[in-house]
Amino acid sequence: MTDSSRTVAVLGTGIMGAAMARNLARAGHTVRAWNRTRAKAEPLAADGAQVTATPAEAVRDADVVLTMLFDGDTVLEVMREAAPAAAQGAAWVQSTTSGLRSVGEHAALAGEHGLLFYDAPVLGTRQPAEAGQLTVLAAGPAEGRDAVTPVFEAVGARTVWTGDDGAAATATRLKLVTNSWVVAATAATGEALALAKGLGVDPQGFFDLISGGPLDMGYLHAKAALILQDGLLPASFAVTTAEKDARLIVEAGREHGVRLDVAAASAERFARAAAQGHADEDMAAAYYASFEGEAGAHPRQTTSRQS
Repeated sequence: MTDSSRTVAVLGTGIMGAAMARNLARAGHTVRAWNRTRAKAEPLAADGAQVTATPAEAVRDADVVLTMLFDGDTVLEVMREAAPAAAQGAAWVQSTTSGLRSVGEHAALAGEHGLLFYDAPVLGTRQPAEAGQLTVLAAGPAEGRDAVTPVFEAVGARTVWTGDDGAAATATRLKLVTNSWVVAATAATGEALALAKGLGVDPQGFFDLISGGPLDMGYLHAKAALILQDGLLPASFAVTTAEKDARLIVEAGREHGVRLDVAAASAERFARAAAQGHADEDMAAAYYASFEGEAGAHPRQTTSRQS
């Protein structure tokens, strides 16, 4: 153990939480991991994490509690169970992408139990999470930053501080704006490829046409490759999670007098793709929502019906 080592409770060990827990353990921190489905957390034992049976057991005597769950309501439910067991003055790093209302509820719960609350969503998907190359967006009190900085350094390559008050949700606000661009770019990629298929246009011709110009972008090529090369599993960012985030973006805009038509339509595209069998695939699978019937069904489902 070193002066910078912390005892960190990681609540939620899905795609992102598991990767963050592994990097925390590799950095020399004591990690206690909990997941509602314990089988998803058990592999972390091989990386040195202690897998616990309850959230309360995970947070007991932890210096830092890190939540990476599906949505804000799930975070609130889990932390209502865990917070009474946490040490007074412990830092709560809330990294789940949630809505603005949820951030306020989380901060209030932290205050009730004497926890220092940090609104700290992250930018990045599976690969940067596994490599410890996430960008951490953080807002929270200066007096607890010595506790959380080593945690941020273990899971990310960069920390962007947006304010001293986690309850103000300045980090989550920036994350929602950023995710609105990600959602729009993903939807545009899928629709361009779907239209190319429908019109009989070779996608490579489209890529060649925009190559090196202002319309070209690395994200387009990355997501298009997943679609064209059947690389949608394992997901970097799943369709169901993308739908959840798109709806949070629409809600945040509506609450502040902003109509977000692209995000609203994208949420419906993600929902449609999920209903077609693509829920656990990469968000690029929203491509299939452009098609009806056999064309929109999961390729494996189509094959099974034809065999």
